[in-house]
This record gives sequence, C-alpha cells and structure tokens, in this order.
Amino acid sequence: MAAPRAASQRRLPAPHWPRLLLPLLLPLLLSEQSWGLGHSAELAFTVEPSDDVVVPGQPVVLDCGVEGTPPVRITWRKNGVELPESTNSTLLANGSLMILHFRLEQGGSSSDEGDYECVAQNHFGLVVSRKARIQAATMSDFHVHPQATMGEEGGVARFQCQIHGLPKPLITWEKNRVPIDTDNERYTLLPKGVLQITGLRAEDSGIFHCVASNIASVRISHGARLTVSGSGSGAYKEPAILVGPENLTLTVHQTAVLECVATGNPRPIVSWSRLDGRPIGVEGIQVLGTGNLIISDVTVQHSGVYVCAANRPGTRVRRTAQGRLVVQAPAEFVQHPQSISRPAGTTAMFTCQAQGEPPPHVTWLKNGQVLGPGGHVRLKNNNSTLTISGIGPEDEAIYQCVAENSAGSSQASASLTVLWAEGLPGPPRNVRAVSVSSTEVRVSWSEPLINTKEIIGYVLHIRKAADPPELEYQEAVSKSTLQHVVSDLEPSTPYSFYIKAYTPRGASSASIPTLASTLGEAPAPPPLSVRVLGSSSLQLLWEPWPRLTQHEGGFKLFYRPASKASFTGPILLPGTVSSYNLSQLDPTAVYEVKLLAYNQHGDGNATVRFVSLRGASERTALSPPCDCRKEEAANQTSTTGIVIGIHIGVTCIIFCVLFLLFGQRGRVLFCKDVENQLSPPQGPRSQRDPGILALNGAGRGERGQLGCDGKLVDVKELEQLFPPAGVAGQLGPRPMQDTAASTPCEETQLSMLPLQGFSLLEGRTTEALTPCTGPMASLTPQDGGPGLLSEGPAAWPARSAQ
Repeated sequence: MAAPRAASQRRLPAPHWPRLLLPLLLPLLLSEQSWGLGHSAELAFTVEPSDDVVVPGQPVVLDCGVEGTPPVRITWRKNGVELPESTNSTLLANGSLMILHFRLEQGGSSSDEGDYECVAQNHFGLVVSRKARIQAATMSDFHVHPQATMGEEGGVARFQCQIHGLPKPLITWEKNRVPIDTDNERYTLLPKGVLQITGLRAEDSGIFHCVASNIASVRISHGARLTVSGSGSGAYKEPAILVGPENLTLTVHQTAVLECVATGNPRPIVSWSRLDGRPIGVEGIQVLGTGNLIISDVTVQHSGVYVCAANRPGTRVRRTAQGRLVVQAPAEFVQHPQSISRPAGTTAMFTCQAQGEPPPHVTWLKNGQVLGPGGHVRLKNNNSTLTISGIGPEDEAIYQCVAENSAGSSQASASLTVLWAEGLPGPPRNVRAVSVSSTEVRVSWSEPLINTKEIIGYVLHIRKAADPPELEYQEAVSKSTLQHVVSDLEPSTPYSFYIKAYTPRGASSASIPTLASTLGEAPAPPPLSVRVLGSSSLQLLWEPWPRLTQHEGGFKLFYRPASKASFTGPILLPGTVSSYNLSQLDPTAVYEVKLLAYNQHGDGNATVRFVSLRGASERTALSPPCDCRKEEAANQTSTTGIVIGIHIGVTCIIFCVLFLLFGQRGRVLFCKDVENQLSPPQGPRSQRDPGILALNGAGRGERGQLGCDGKLVDVKELEQLFPPAGVAGQLGPRPMQDTAASTPCEETQLSMLPLQGFSLLEGRTTEALTPCTGPMASLTPQDGGPGLLSEGPAAWPARSAQ
C-alpha cells in the first residue's frame, strides 16, 4: 500500500513542458495591461445611515449617499429583508429613506423599529451599508425613588433616583418644587441621577424631587425629606466611604462619572488611583464636588480598575473602594480591502483588518450576500484574508468586509474585475475518472468546443474529496493526449478531479469536477513482536490499524509447534486490538506464530515469528529472585569458582594425557580424587551460573543423548563411537581405553568454565578428548536452541589458541 502523502506536500507538474510553459504564462497572466481592459468604476457610499431614536408618530429620515457608474439602483433592507414599497415610507431622490409616521407595534400592525441597511447596485455589483438601528423614544417609571434622610450640620446628604429611557433621560432636582441652584458649590449633580449636598446647613432642610426628561416624556419622582439637625459633637470619627465607584461599561467619547462620598471627622481627603499603577492623567479629568472623578471623552486606554481612597488628614489611616471602567470601541478599519483586476484562472486576494473593543468579528459579503468558505473560496487569519482561486466570470463582483462588535459595525468594499482574453479555449469537456487499482485513477476528457488551435497543454487538478481546496495539487499533461493516469493515491479514497486547458495567452475556465474512488486492497502485513512471559506463555504485540475500524476487518492469529504440520486458529481479533496472550504452551517446544490483517478485500500477507520457550524455562529455573543481601558473597563465590575451575580443567588435562601415554587405569581414579579436593562444593542446580548449561547446550535430562560434538545423536551412534561400557551413567568394570575416552567429556560438563582455545594432537585419543573443547567452541543457536545464544560463549572473554 502506498504511504499517505503529507498534507504539506504538493505534486509539481511533470518537467517536460511546464518548465517552458510557466515562464511564458506568468508574465501574461500577471500583466493587466496586455488585456486592454481598465478597472471597473467604484461603487461606494458617501453617506451611510446612523442609529437614531424617534418619537412615535413623528417622521424620520435615514440618510444614504452613493457614488458610482450610473445607472445606480438604491433599495433598503429592514432586518435583512428588502423593504417593500409602502404608503408610510418614501425613497427620496438622493437615496435616503423617509418614514412618514414612526409606528410601534400595536394591534397586529408592524413596528418600524429595527436595523436598516441601504443597498446600492449597478452593473458592476452590489454594496450594502452599515446597519443603522432605529428605536422608539421611551420613558419608564422610576424604579429607584429618592429616600428621606437626616444629617448633621457640616455633614453630607445624598439622594438618588434611577429611571430608564431612550434617549437617556436628563436628570434634574427640585427642592420644595423649585429647581435647585446649580451654582451652589455645595450641591453636586451627577448625570446618573445622584444629588450630593456637602457642608449641610439648616436651610438645606426640605422636600426633594427627581425630575427625568427626554423627547418622549417628563417624569417626577416621589418626594424625599431632608432633615438637618444641630451641629455634631465634634468627636473624632474614623474615615468611611459612604458610596464608592460603580462598575461602568461605556462607549468611546462618552463621559464616565466615578462617585466617591466619604465621611469622617475631621473630613477625610479623597484621592484616586488606578489599580494597575498607571497614571490617570490630567487631560479630560476633573473632580466634581468633594471627591467624584469625571472622565470626559473616554477612550479604550481609560479602561481599568479605579481606586477611591479616603485618608484622615496628617495620618496614614485610610479606607478604599474600587470600581471597574470598561470602555468599548466600535469596529474601525486599520486596512481596507482594495479593488483589483485579475486574469481569469488566477487567484484574487482581499485583505481587511479591523480593530475595536471587544475585538470585532469579520464577515465577507459578495454582492450583498454572506460569503462563506468552500469550493475555491478560502478565509484565513480570522476571516481577515479572503482568497479566491481559479477565478472566472462568475467571481466578478463587489466584495465587502463587515466588522461588527457590541459597540457598532463598519463596512468597507472592493471590487473584483475578471480579465478575460479573447480567443481563450472553453473548458475541457466530458471529464471522466475511472479507478484502475488501489493507487491509480485514469482521467480522460474531450477537447474544448472552441479555440483549440493554440492549446499547448492541460493541467489536471487533484485533491482528496474530503480535503480543503488549499491541499489541491496539479499534474501537467501534454496536448497530444486526452487522458492521464494519476498514481500514488491512497486505497479506498474518493478524489476530485478537474482540468484546465492552457494557451500562451492564458488558461481556460475549469471543467466540471468529477469524483472517483480508488479501489480497495487487502492490508499489508502487520509488524509483530513476541515477548516471553513465562515457561508456558507468550505475549504478541503489534500496532492497531485505524483503517480497519472504518471498514469490516480485523486480525487473524495462527500458531503451532514447529514440529507439527497444522496450525491452531484462526483466532479472530478486531482491528482495534494490539496485543494477545498465548498460554498453556509446551515449555520444550519452538513455536511458529503467524499474524495477518484482513478486510472486505481479503486477507493480507502474514507476519511470521519463531520463538522458543525452552530458554525461558531454563532461565527461570536457573535464575532465582535476586537477594541483594547476598550479592557481595555471590560475586566472591563466582570469582573463586572461576579460578578453581581453571585449575581443575588444566590439572585434569595434564593427568589425562599422562594416563593415555602410560596406559594405566588407576590414573582415572587419581584424576577424580584431585578434582574432588580442588573444586568448590556444588550447590543446587538453581544456584549455579545459568550460562553453564547454555554453554554445554543441554540440560541434565538430555545429557544421556548429547554427543561429544555437542549435537543430539542416536543411541546406536553412541555405541559405535563408545562401547557400551563407556557410556556415561553405566557401572561395572570397563576397559582402560574406554574409560579414558569417556572421562574428559564428563569432566567438561561439570567444570565451572569451558576450556576454550585448547587443541590436542589428532588421532584416536584426540577424537575422544575433543568433547572437552569442541562443542563449546562451535555452539550456535541451532546447537543450543533458539534464544540461548546470548548466554553462550559470546558472554565470556575470548581466548587465543595455544
């Protein structure tokens, strides 16, 4: 199966003719002057409608001014729907809209409230103005009335009222039904409906009313009595903040009023700071009354947390209160899209960057309709970049960038003119795609209907049907053929194809796309590894294949002892499984394991592994759990055993050679007595070096059938090599020559260190002595069994032959 193509790769056209074609085409494609056409006239707004609040029953005019190549047709939309002609609305000659009698919804009649847009259109395209929100003027009832209060002479009194209305009501105050004197510096009126009176006097007593007014109505609150008592005792009072600043959310250019009323004796000093440590500044900043902070013409930079502090004069005693100011800014453009002209078949790009607080959302319109990504249209960088690839006549339009946030919206427009050369061929026809294999598709087509003489080649555009257009790649095709085999595709995958014809003057428009899916194929062999868990169990590991989960398929597992002809299986496993355990196996057998993947197209090739459990069982028996407390003693014993083993082996060889030379039977007994005196005590089998049996190539139970050349041999072969009296394990009188022949082999199997690197004289006696060295020097995995090579001779230092 072909490896999947990286998403970032692009297949370049074949090198035979595109290298000559592209240098010729690019200057032609990018040169607008060669087409002999100019830019289209701009269609843009000179005046756009504004938000407004209207008194019901009164007329309202929504302004709209447009410039562009006539004839220009102007219409209006309300809440996104074209506004029908009505007796209550009139389109003025300059394009503005007049509503004769602004209505609210009553008795099933529609309301004139909503979002209005001016729509202008000429033969170059269509543009839509910003949205203007038109609302009816209203005035609610007071939901907070001023409350009666008492104060001491020299103290502070505060009244508050709250009311909602459109436009925002103007708040004034009356005392005893007479407007208060705003020139009195002891009286502070805040725009949010607060009256503060400082340095109270007896004549301030009376009944106060809050008066709210806007174009819709005038409302008067309930009366609240202020009672001023005699002067206070003059005792010390801790500074306290009676009212602190509220959290405010405003739009740029509005005025922020941060209230702070502090009490105490002596009167505390009120100061302001920002929580982030930045300076408040002085421009547009004033203090109203005894501690209210006024910020006129707010900007986004004024956003932050403001801290009001009331300090006792001459001390560090202070009380604080804080409020957050959030200043929003309507969306405005940092970079406007620019009108462009591009040849057909090339790519057009518009860039639009807007800023605001909160950050605005950008939407693109094509001739007044929302344009989303898809096909040959792409939006990137949070919709700030619009890219249209392979443009054609249908893409010629006016494109608008609309930036909008909670504080307002703005729009900017630009036109795209598609330059079309005379005599270009039409699009290729009858495009068909047929699957050839799991990795190839044959695409065929017919010549365009017109202007085919100048065609110099074709370009085939290819992409996976599920991929976005930017992952498309191309392959060039000579003009001499009308078909092309696309290779190196992925199996069972749908692809999209379309074709363009190229001439020295440019490319044709794209053909109608066609779809084709590659054929499926059986899966490739899965990578398989085997782990020995114990003397009778294995764990099989492989990678899960996600492709098998998308179709019907999975894995099939077979296993058998290598000595048997038939497999156990298949064991069917789903495609999401990545491991399986085999248990209750024969510890002495070598197993063959086979794993394959399958799907609806059949079985794939199998991965085969051979594994021996014999080595694992012997290692388990020879390697008891580590006893860290005896590690040092074990190391010393091992070193001692190696040294003594060397002396034993050398001593035995010397005495055996002397025995053979003199032919005396008693030397055998003497040789064994020397070994018993010099060799260390032999512990249980489980405590010996596990490498000994591995080096000898067989366990104790197999020794009776182990030949002196290290291979398993038949009993008859043993009888031919050694007379029956000389076979290990038999008792009774033996001839001197037979005994001598058997002794070296058994001595070697019991020694602590193999005698590698020694060679003896050839001859009858030499053949008998060969088992002391031969089997160990030539041991291979075939001799010692699979899995034992790591514990064989390679684990010991090499010796040079004497």
